[in-house]
Amino acid sequence: MSSDHDRDTVEMENNTGEIAFSDEGEKDVGSDSTSKQKSSVKGDDPAVSIRLVIFTAQLDLTVKNFEKARNALEQKAQSYMGYIVKSNSFRYEGERQSGSMTFRIPQEHFQAFLNDAEGLSVHVNNREVNGQDVTEEYVDLESRLKSKKAVEARLLEFMEQAQKTEDLLKISSDLADVQEEIEQIAGRKKFLENQTAYSTVIITLEENEIPVSKIDNENLNTWQKIKKQFADNINLLLAAGSGIIVFLVGNLPILLIAGVLIAAIIYFIRRKVKPSQNNNMDSNS
Repeated sequence: MSSDHDRDTVEMENNTGEIAFSDEGEKDVGSDSTSKQKSSVKGDDPAVSIRLVIFTAQLDLTVKNFEKARNALEQKAQSYMGYIVKSNSFRYEGERQSGSMTFRIPQEHFQAFLNDAEGLSVHVNNREVNGQDVTEEYVDLESRLKSKKAVEARLLEFMEQAQKTEDLLKISSDLADVQEEIEQIAGRKKFLENQTAYSTVIITLEENEIPVSKIDNENLNTWQKIKKQFADNINLLLAAGSGIIVFLVGNLPILLIAGVLIAAIIYFIRRKVKPSQNNNMDSNS
């Protein structure tokens, strides 16, 4: 904190009768607490000696059947009190499927889930496991949080004992800043707790099953072919009948004239043939 802020703090001490403090004192308290916590991590305190590690894993698996493997993984995650964050799938080469799934698994079941996932595959193409140790950061956050809460408590005491409006406004401003820092530290601390409590597992599945050819219904649909052939023949007959009707009706005048001429010729031929037949009959008698 600047020297101006220190002088204001001294004045506040004179006005309220309490011991004044500065950010330098806050830093000293935080550093002392942090050093104690870090020494506890080294083994002084068994409760803090537990390492906080964020585990992540990526598996690339080849499976016989994509759907069965995906359902089995979802069931395994639920049995371990985990949950699925993301899932996607797509088809390629006509029938084969592939996709990826992202799980959050409790850390105590992390290795067991990986073993179960590998057991569902016919081949493990890639396996990558990473761990990020955040123990020191977590201990530092706890120390800083404890220090900030102590500062908050002292500011609240000063606020109760402040008599001047100027002092009250300054304490309120400092208190708001401290409380904002407390919220940020607590949020980061909660985030680390969640990340270490649950591990992230990303699994990529690729189907290895050879697709079996299906029966070609189009080539074996006899009934459909019969109906089609029958319809084609009916259409052919209708088209022929329609053509004949069009021909007769369209050429009716010519056909009538031709018919009259033919009828007249036949009539005259019959008249000539009939007398000759009668003469032949008379000569024979």
